[in-house]
Amino acid sequence: MSIKMDNITGSRRISNYWWATVIMTGGFGFFLAGMSSYLKVNLLPFTSSAQLLFIPQGIIMTFYGTIAVLLSIFLWLTILWNVGGGYNKFDKSKGIVTIFRSGFPGKNRNVSLTYRINEIQAIKVSIQDGLTPRREIYLKTKDSREIPLTRVGEPLPLAELEEQAAELAQFLGVILEGIS
Repeated sequence: MSIKMDNITGSRRISNYWWATVIMTGGFGFFLAGMSSYLKVNLLPFTSSAQLLFIPQGIIMTFYGTIAVLLSIFLWLTILWNVGGGYNKFDKSKGIVTIFRSGFPGKNRNVSLTYRINEIQAIKVSIQDGLTPRREIYLKTKDSREIPLTRVGEPLPLAELEEQAAELAQFLGVILEGIS
């Protein structure tokens, strides 16, 4: 096998779908409650928000609802564009490593990094435990650049991280750093 391909999950994770849905639902609820207090008409069938005073409660609920809906639109667009998604391709027959990621729309929407395998010095593992644990695999080049290969936001279990790093280092024929 001369080609190894790792797909990277971007923003299309279950947790992002969950939060985008919850924030949008709550935002619409707050917005409609605020508008109900302004219009003096119940826009939400399960509450009597028309009885709220528009100043200060109604205006604050309208504001919070608007902010939540805008935030959820941002989350849904991030999911739609699959920001952070991509792949790592290691092709021994051509001697090339390609790292591809999708970003936000614009001039630099897609990032594609290409390196020759002989430019790679090592595969580095970085493990930081604590309140915000980080467990990442880096591609370390001979000119001391460290390019992250793992997905962001969800730390891998230690055994899986070590196994992936060891397999990759063996596949590329380089050393493995960071594991004692």
